[in-house]
Amino acid sequence: MESRNSSICVINDNMVPFATIYIIIFLIGMVTSLVALWAFITSRSAKKCINVYLINLLTSDFLLMLALPVKIAKDLGNASKGLTIFHCQVSGPLIYINMYASIIFLAFVSIQRYLQITRSSKLLRLQDVGFAVLMSSVVWFLVLFINVPNMAIPIKKDIEDKVGLTCADLKEDLGKHWHALSVFLGMAIFFNASVAVLLSNGLVLRKFWSQHESEPEEKAIARHAVVNIALVTLAYVVSFVPYHVVRMPYTFTQIEVITKCTLKKSLFLAKESTLLLAILHLCFDPVLYFVFCRAFRYQITKAFTKRDSVPTADPE
Repeated sequence: MESRNSSICVINDNMVPFATIYIIIFLIGMVTSLVALWAFITSRSAKKCINVYLINLLTSDFLLMLALPVKIAKDLGNASKGLTIFHCQVSGPLIYINMYASIIFLAFVSIQRYLQITRSSKLLRLQDVGFAVLMSSVVWFLVLFINVPNMAIPIKKDIEDKVGLTCADLKEDLGKHWHALSVFLGMAIFFNASVAVLLSNGLVLRKFWSQHESEPEEKAIARHAVVNIALVTLAYVVSFVPYHVVRMPYTFTQIEVITKCTLKKSLFLAKESTLLLAILHLCFDPVLYFVFCRAFRYQITKAFTKRDSVPTADPE
């Protein structure tokens, strides 16, 4: 009886509030990302290792902005079957390509920041621009390898045009199995990147905190750096941790391990709520550029203050 009920279970019938928030995120993200693009293009001193990762992060954000309008249209409830298929085959995977590329690049940024501050001569190779370009290429290959099959694996030929059509309804068994595998691989990426982010930022915080009894000028710089690093770490945790707590249980509903309708609906709403937090990083990233990239900070400050110099912030 429960199995029969699960076949007519509608879990995505209250998506308009999500779409409304996504519209706001999209507009803010578009403006701030265009400003960031302008700052990087016009900067003459942006060719540093850490900036390579930040520019790749910005590229990833633009991919997300290509995907968001389709998700917004679908969530507003006016989606045709064709739009739903396009979202599941194209824009949906683009969202996850952005998410995991962003997570990895944020980890690289955190590691690079730690290396800059410690100035370890033994690890100079890791701070080369060429090495950053190589690692960025590896990242894109990895996230595309995981997610492109979700675009390429054929969907069902006969799709029932029903209310509340979901991506899981479109997939054959092979598509569902690869989707589950991609979720597991994404979780592995997240856990490893999170260790790198939290450990690197923790060591940086400890180093700056040790300067709290130094000269007043150094103490002010250290306090400023501590606040910045703490905020960046908090933004990472808020954006990505809740989603990955919910992601695996929700995947079990997609592969029919969990079939109870009320539980499926609760997990779907939890997944959508935490996915919204994950996509919110689109608005946080320009703050990251400002904190970590001196060239970006210079261009933005010069544009808004109309001065030729910028006060020195935390050392890089």
